[in-house]
Amino acid sequence: MAKRVPRKPRPKKIGVPKGYDSVWEYEIHQSVLKNWKHHFELIEYVVQHRYEPDFSKTIDDKIILLEAKGRFWDHAEYSKYIHIRKALPKNFELVFLFQKPYSPMPGAKVRKDGTKRTHAEWAEKNNFKWFNEENLPDEWKL
Repeated sequence: MAKRVPRKPRPKKIGVPKGYDSVWEYEIHQSVLKNWKHHFELIEYVVQHRYEPDFSKTIDDKIILLEAKGRFWDHAEYSKYIHIRKALPKNFELVFLFQKPYSPMPGAKVRKDGTKRTHAEWAEKNNFKWFNEENLPDEWKL
């Protein structure tokens, strides 16, 4: 597997007029594109991806997609599950089975009490059901 090169941060915007992405963008809007609308509308778009759940089972006319997670590795990984849920039909539910639900999330900041957000807290905040092996419903084990 190739080693990932960290993304170089963008330089700070210095002297950029408010509402513009760069001085150049401002300058062309003031000259050759002065009759054009600038940042006139937001356009939503979707990037097509495919997801293969770890496990699935139909329970009470609902298809449960069970994602077994030892841990999340980064923001991109755990964010994708929110997008996956939005794409699911109404009779599907994405549920997590965490190996260590109380382990800290990657990149989590230390709170005033010295703790970090856990996998379980992330799931609850984002309205995902979650289990570990000890509290998995008995009817799911068969």
